[in-house]
Amino acid sequence: MKQEMSSVDVAAIIGELRPRLNDAKIGKIYQHSPDEIRIGIHIFGEGRTNIVIEAGRRLHLTKYPQTAPRVAPSFPMLLRKHLTGGRITGIMQYDFDRIIELHIRRGDDETILLAELFARGNVVLLDSDKRIILPLKSISYKDRRVRRGEIYELPHMQVSPVTATKDELEEMFKNSDADVVRTLATRMNAGGQYAEEICLRAGIDKKTPASLLIDVTPVLRSLHEVFKPLSTGLKPHIVFKNGKEEDVLPIELTQYSKNEKRYFDTFNDALDEYFSRKSDDEKQEKAVVEKEKKPGLLEYRLQKQEATLQKFREDEKKLISRGELIYAHYQTCEELLNTIRAARDKGYSWDEIISTLEESDIAEAKAVSSIAPAKGIITVTLDGQDVELDIRLTIPQNSQVYYNRAKKLASKISGAEVAILKTKELSKKEQIPVARKKTYKAHKPKWYEQFRWFYSSDSFLVIGGKDAQDNEDIVKKYLEKRDIFFHTQMSGSPAVVIKTEGKEVPQTTLEEAAQFTVSYSGVWKSGQASGDCYWVSPDQVSKTAESGEYVAHGAFIIRGKRNFFKDIKPSVALGIESVNDTEKLIGGPVSAVRKRAGFVIEVVQGEFDRNDIAKKIYRMMSEKYGDRKLIQVIAPVDRIAGFLPAGGSGVKE
Repeated sequence: MKQEMSSVDVAAIIGELRPRLNDAKIGKIYQHSPDEIRIGIHIFGEGRTNIVIEAGRRLHLTKYPQTAPRVAPSFPMLLRKHLTGGRITGIMQYDFDRIIELHIRRGDDETILLAELFARGNVVLLDSDKRIILPLKSISYKDRRVRRGEIYELPHMQVSPVTATKDELEEMFKNSDADVVRTLATRMNAGGQYAEEICLRAGIDKKTPASLLIDVTPVLRSLHEVFKPLSTGLKPHIVFKNGKEEDVLPIELTQYSKNEKRYFDTFNDALDEYFSRKSDDEKQEKAVVEKEKKPGLLEYRLQKQEATLQKFREDEKKLISRGELIYAHYQTCEELLNTIRAARDKGYSWDEIISTLEESDIAEAKAVSSIAPAKGIITVTLDGQDVELDIRLTIPQNSQVYYNRAKKLASKISGAEVAILKTKELSKKEQIPVARKKTYKAHKPKWYEQFRWFYSSDSFLVIGGKDAQDNEDIVKKYLEKRDIFFHTQMSGSPAVVIKTEGKEVPQTTLEEAAQFTVSYSGVWKSGQASGDCYWVSPDQVSKTAESGEYVAHGAFIIRGKRNFFKDIKPSVALGIESVNDTEKLIGGPVSAVRKRAGFVIEVVQGEFDRNDIAKKIYRMMSEKYGDRKLIQVIAPVDRIAGFLPAGGSGVKE
C-alpha cells in the first residue's frame, strides 16, 4: 500500500498547483505532528484553503484540515514570522526529484519553503541565497548538514525520464553495474513502480544487466509513452485491491489494468482523499482503541496497587538474601572489616587503603567493588550480588540491618494486601460513587477579540493589531472618524485604536492606551526600560505614500501634528473578570485590569519564553481558584499566551 508520493506524483501535482497557487496569500501556519505542517492560504477567485506538507510523504491542498493545536511549536511560529502575509510567486520540482520549492515574497524579502518528500525527508525554510533559516528537523548526514545557517545542498542532477534522449540513455546504461529496472529507478528518479512499468511496456526483462542492453530504443519509446500524460492530460485515480485503497496515481499503469479504480477531477483531490481522509480515519480508529484500553478508576487503582505489592515483595526478597549472604560469607567479611579497621587505626588514609586493595591479590580484597569513605561503607560482591558493609558494625549487626529493612517492607506488604482486598470488594459491589462533573460554558468571542484588546478604567474599548494584517484590518475596517489612533516610531508597533463612540476620552484612558501601545511594540522585545508613542486623529492616518515612496503592509503614513507620550514603562497584566456569574480572561495595562478583575497577575520584561510564562500563569490561576477545569475552559495556555507581548517575560511577584 502506497505510503508516500513518487517523483511522478510530484511532477503531476506541481503541474496542477502552479497556476492555482500563483499570487496566493499566506495565512497562519500550524504544526500537527513532528513531520506535518499546514499552511492556510487565500487563492484569488477560490477563497481560503490549506496546503498540507508532511516531510517524507506528501504535499497537496486539503479539504480535511486538522484542528489547530492550542500552543504552536517554535517551527510554525518562525514560519509565521517570515511568511504570513507573503505571496506565493512560484512552485516547482527540483530535477524530477521528490523535492518541492515554494517561492514566497513578502515586501522586499524572498524566501523558499522547501519540502523533501523522500525517506527521512524534511521541511526547510531558506533565504534567497539558499541559506537555511530553520529546518523542521536539524540533521547531519555523511555528505551534508541540514542545520540553521548552512547553505542547503541539493542532490546532483540526474537524467530526466521526461526529457531523456537516446544518447543519455546509452551513456547511463553503459556506466551502470545494476540491472535495467534498478538503473531506471535510481539513475532517473523514476522509482521502482514506474521503472517496472517502463520495462513491461518495452518488452524487456527487467533483470537484464543494464550494461548489456544494446538497443535502448524500446526503453526510450516506453518512457515517452508512460510519461506523455504529464503534459497532455492526467487521469487521477485511486486503485483498490480486495476492496481496500492500494495506490493513488496521476496516470494509468498497465500493472493495475485489472484493479478496481475510482477517478477524480484533479490529482490533488485524489491525493487528499487517499492521504488526508485515511489519516483522519487511522487517528480516529487509534483513539477508539486507546479509549477501550484505558482502564476504569477501580481497575486503574487495582493495577497500581498490585504493581506496588509486587515491587515490595521483590525488594523484601533481595534484602533477606543479602542478610543471608553476609552470614554465608562470614569469615571473608569479617577478615575484610578487621583488616580495614586495623589500617585505619594505624593512620592509613582511605586513598591508601583503596590503592592497597586494588593492587592486592588476596581473595577478600578482590571482593571489594567500591568504598564510600564519608559513610564508612564498603560494597562487596558476594555470589554476584552487591552487599554493603558498615565498618563500624559487627558481621551480625550488618546482617541485621538488612533483616530490619525487610521487616519494614513486610509491614508495607500487609497494608498493600489489605488495600487490594478493599478495592476488589468495591469493584464487586460497584460502590464507587460517580461524581457529577460540573460543566463550563465556553466563552463566545466578541468581534474585537480577534485582536489585542482591553477595556480602559473608564470603560472605553481599546483594540490593537497582533501583526501587519491586523494593523491593516483595524485601520481599514474599524477606525472611525471619532476614534483616536496610537502608534510608535519603532518597527513592529501595533496599530492601536480607542473606540470613543463620540464620547470625550479622559486622560487615564489615553495613558492606558499609551502603555498598551508601548508594551506590545518592539520596546518589550528589545528589553528597553521605556518607550515613546503618540496619538493622532483618524484623518491623519493614510496608506497613500508620497511620490517615489512605498508604504509596507501594516504600516501607515501619519500627516500633521503628533501628540506624544514620553518614557512610558512597558507592563501588562492578566486577570479573571466575573460578570453575572460568568468568568472571563482579560488582559491589558495593569490599572485597567485591576479595575475589572478580582485576581490580577502582572507581567514584566524578563528572560523567559512567552509559552513558558503562559504555563506559569496558568498554574498560578489554577492554584488561586482551586478549579483546574474552570481555568482550562476560560484561560487555556494558548489564550494566555495571546495576551502576552513578543519577547522575554517574567511574572512580578
